[in-house]
Amino acid sequence: MVLSTGDSAPDVSATNQHGETVSPDFDEPTVVYFYPRDDTPGCTLEANQFAAEHETYRDAGLTVYGVSTDDVDSHEQFAKDNDLDFDLLADPEGEVANAFGLDVEDDVAARTTFVLADGEVQQVYESVDPDGHARAVLEDADESGLVALDD
Repeated sequence: MVLSTGDSAPDVSATNQHGETVSPDFDEPTVVYFYPRDDTPGCTLEANQFAAEHETYRDAGLTVYGVSTDDVDSHEQFAKDNDLDFDLLADPEGEVANAFGLDVEDDVAARTTFVLADGEVQQVYESVDPDGHARAVLEDADESGLVALDD
């Protein structure tokens, strides 16, 4: 069952596109977005929009992680090709997806985004439309008072 608002944040770690083990701190405002595959049209659009908003996310105090079941080498190339400066976490065994309650079917996790802070889930977005999603998450975090955007 997918984690929902108020659930405790899972304790996860995974390898990023640089081969470093990353253990996100969900006490701080964090966005974890799951996407199906590197280099597919929707996933590339979503990643590029998160990249375009990344400075605003960082200035607001929100850390962004993209997660898919692709391996480190795939993430490395995807990040390089799209000039992504946030961590892409490799989850080839689906362990991170499962920790968030997501099923991995045909080696792919459903496009789902979690906003976490204070050690718990603050917001969940399921069946995400990648176009405009990065901005919508940022605006929702501002409207909910999780972060303050400099307009």
